Amino acid sequence: MKKLLLSALLSLGFLTLPFASTEAATTKDQLIVDTQLNKMDYYQDGKFIKSFTVATGKAATPTPKGTFQIVNKIKNRPYYTGKIKGGDPRNPLGDRWLGLNMAGTYGTTYAIHGTNNNQAIGKWTTLGCIRMYNNDIHWLFERVQQQATVTVK
Repeated sequence: MKKLLLSALLSLGFLTLPFASTEAATTKDQLIVDTQLNKMDYYQDGKFIKSFTVATGKAATPTPKGTFQIVNKIKNRPYYTGKIKGGDPRNPLGDRWLGLNMAGTYGTTYAIHGTNNNQAIGKWTTLGCIRMYNNDIHWLFERVQQQATVTVK
């Protein structure tokens, strides 16, 4: 009888294992981007943590509006269009990339990323991405989780 009971308990434990792991994988991180003000606010568990000045899309190439997720985090992403290696100071993407699933893409087209042009921050100058000062993206990259929600207004 004890063996039967132990076997049943172990079976139930294995059945609940997948549910425990998916719950642990969820994140409560949220970023809210205001494209009119070029500001981005970071929240953890619903609590405001920090605000950043950012650059967003220009009129011809606006930053897509809606709710998205961070689907990848990349250090030293190359700038393929300009054939510039990741980590190169000429790279307009900076050295941190938080890829977003915007406009049907998979985190390779739109992102929150650094810059090689600090004068652009606070302005509408991008092709749709969200640019940050490099020290700000470094701070955020270390804290924000993949699958965090990003709302662009």
